[in-house]
Amino acid sequence: MSEFQLTEAQEKEALNELHTIQDWLRWTASQFVAHGLFFGHGTDNAWDEAVSLILPTLNLPVDTPKELMSARITTSEKSRVFSYVRERIENRTPVAYLTNQAWFAGLPFYVDERVLVPRSPFAELINKKFRPWLEEPASVRRILDMCTGSACIAIALAHAFPEAQVDAVDISYDALAVAETNINDYLMLDRVFAIQSDVFSGLPGQKYDLIVANPPYVDEEDIHDMPEEFHHEPMLGLASGADGLDVTRKILQEAALHLNDGGLLFVEVGNSMIHMEDEFPGAPFTWIEFERGGLGVFVISKEDLMSYFND
Repeated sequence: MSEFQLTEAQEKEALNELHTIQDWLRWTASQFVAHGLFFGHGTDNAWDEAVSLILPTLNLPVDTPKELMSARITTSEKSRVFSYVRERIENRTPVAYLTNQAWFAGLPFYVDERVLVPRSPFAELINKKFRPWLEEPASVRRILDMCTGSACIAIALAHAFPEAQVDAVDISYDALAVAETNINDYLMLDRVFAIQSDVFSGLPGQKYDLIVANPPYVDEEDIHDMPEEFHHEPMLGLASGADGLDVTRKILQEAALHLNDGGLLFVEVGNSMIHMEDEFPGAPFTWIEFERGGLGVFVISKEDLMSYFND
């Protein structure tokens, strides 16, 4: 038997001796620690991971009042919770794929294994409407969300910029099907548009005031070293060549043609930021420092893009 499996004895013990929500939260968090899970899909510790799994499974909000934690759960609910805990431990499946729910910028989104689990520091920038780099947020009328995945960034952008149209672009038809589910759920069919495109190939002649790009950026070394949880995600959304910058190079070479004068490009490259100086020496990127954690996001203007890449 694998060290990552829960035994029949453990199942029997849990179903017979755990009665309340609090009981199940405590036991699940302990099991997560004991089995050495990796937390990197919306939480960073076993307790929050248990909360994000168990409460949605019971159709309760993650901010359920403490008074309800002593409520007993039914036999069928126990069986369902245990099955999800087992799946999380034995197959290392991210919680978001078990509950089909992930949060981004304070909003819930449907997700499954056709898209990455949202975890971008762009949420902080969106909440600030990209200030101070974007001096007049109210002037923004067209936004491009490049490599949209679940459309969580696109929909959050539409909330933050209520006068703007947002094009949500992805190369993956599977990802766009998930994006359309979320766009429908948020009743944004008239403002957020899911478009199939390999970077800018499907956007001839289109120009934007703001381009937000969260492309695949994991380099070969990190792909091989990733915890098992990440291998449930679509590799198309993660891997991007030896240095993680294959898609970013395309974006930077073409973005100026799709920005209005004064327009800004924000790109997330994560850990592959260590390769950026070698690939683009002296480029006028401004690297953003985040208050709530995160790294590897830069901003550059249309004019700086034209100056650097046309010289």
